[in-house]
Amino acid sequence: LKDYPDEPSVLYPAAILALQAGDRDSGRQQLTHLLETDYPDKSGIHYLLGQIAQETGQPDQAIGHFRQVTAGERYIAARSRVAILLLSQGKRDEAIALLRQTRGATPGERTQLALAEAQLLRESGDEAGAYAALEKALLGAPNDPELLYDAALTAERLGRHEAMETRLRHLLKLHPDHPHALNALGYSYADRNIRLDEAAVLLTQAIALAPEDAFIMDSVGWLQYRQGKLAEALTTLQNAYQLKADPEIAAHLGEVLWQLDRRDEARKIWQDARSQHPGNAALNAVIQKFLP
Repeated sequence: LKDYPDEPSVLYPAAILALQAGDRDSGRQQLTHLLETDYPDKSGIHYLLGQIAQETGQPDQAIGHFRQVTAGERYIAARSRVAILLLSQGKRDEAIALLRQTRGATPGERTQLALAEAQLLRESGDEAGAYAALEKALLGAPNDPELLYDAALTAERLGRHEAMETRLRHLLKLHPDHPHALNALGYSYADRNIRLDEAAVLLTQAIALAPEDAFIMDSVGWLQYRQGKLAEALTTLQNAYQLKADPEIAAHLGEVLWQLDRRDEARKIWQDARSQHPGNAALNAVIQKFLP
């Protein structure tokens, strides 16, 4: 940089290295300077500057940079980030309109737009709207695995179990070794305490495909709990929680501890998790169930 202060082939890697080292100020400085050179991918630079602004609590500046991402592989991601930032500012309608006005050039881009719209609607409290957006997208891409999976999980949250199962079965027909689809279906059965033998088959396949996945381990532990295997469930859920301190895993682990009459431990698990995730519905539901 000292010898070639205006050379893009030096500025860009220097900026990336600075960001990787956690030095946002230097990274921002080099990227801003890069915009003044003949570096060809200005959209990519604006995306990185938008990320920095978003991470440092400057939403308006972030939106300004993301809006200047007009082409390239980060275009859809930039539009999605603008929409989420607008939603955080209370501009829900503007955020939805932005995504709906964006045109994806490829099937992959159209999928990402549909997923982004569903996420935005979900975060605004409109789960039914998110499901409708995903179902609409599936009309044009009925075999898209991401759309099928997200639509299935959204249907599950709405209590539409038949629709959830239909989407997951279709996904598994296309991709039999999809660990998350296997897990989602197996967990749904276990959580509703139905078809436990089938749930065991599904979750055995899932854990074999992704043995270190904390969420699949959680499903296996919850199935063991439903089967009355409390000691096994405790070990499995403790291992899952050690891998990932997720509030829903905490809810399950606490319930197993409670049933084992280790209630002080259960309370501590729940209280610690709630201090980190006060708005988690599953965690709050189990706490209300056992600690009214």
